[in-house]
Amino acid sequence: MAVLFLLYVVAEVAAVWAVASLIGFLPTLGLLLLGAFAGSWLARREGGKAARAFMTTARSGRSAHNEVTDGMLVGLGGVLILVPGFVTDVAGLLLLLPPTRSVVRRSWLRRIERRAPMMHDRMRDQMRAQGHVIVVDSEVVDERRPGDDPPPGQRPVIDSP
Repeated sequence: MAVLFLLYVVAEVAAVWAVASLIGFLPTLGLLLLGAFAGSWLARREGGKAARAFMTTARSGRSAHNEVTDGMLVGLGGVLILVPGFVTDVAGLLLLLPPTRSVVRRSWLRRIERRAPMMHDRMRDQMRAQGHVIVVDSEVVDERRPGDDPPPGQRPVIDSP
């Protein structure tokens, strides 16, 4: 993890250095600030769209995993935009733009779907190896009496003699 962070810092410094040598220090600073403001505006706009899409999907009763994933990617893109540097700005902008976000979402969901069975099997095997077995013994108890009113939204049960 430390190596990845070091590589990230080196890439950011190299990118800022390269841009500053081409256009100068003040224009580079202006470009970084412009990227932060434009990215935060785009993140707010795309975040609102993702929230509305989630609400629409949830109201219709369909699964909203695409919309939730979009919202998470928009949030990550917004955070990346706010971190100073050109590498994070580009990565954040790619996550905020709908076409590239859908590509990232599809590949992310495919990766999760491939790993899910393995994680389930690994957890099951670990529990078996440790001797953990959970048994729940239960009984359904109906406390209603024959003259009670049914709960709201439930049909009354008619007992036939």
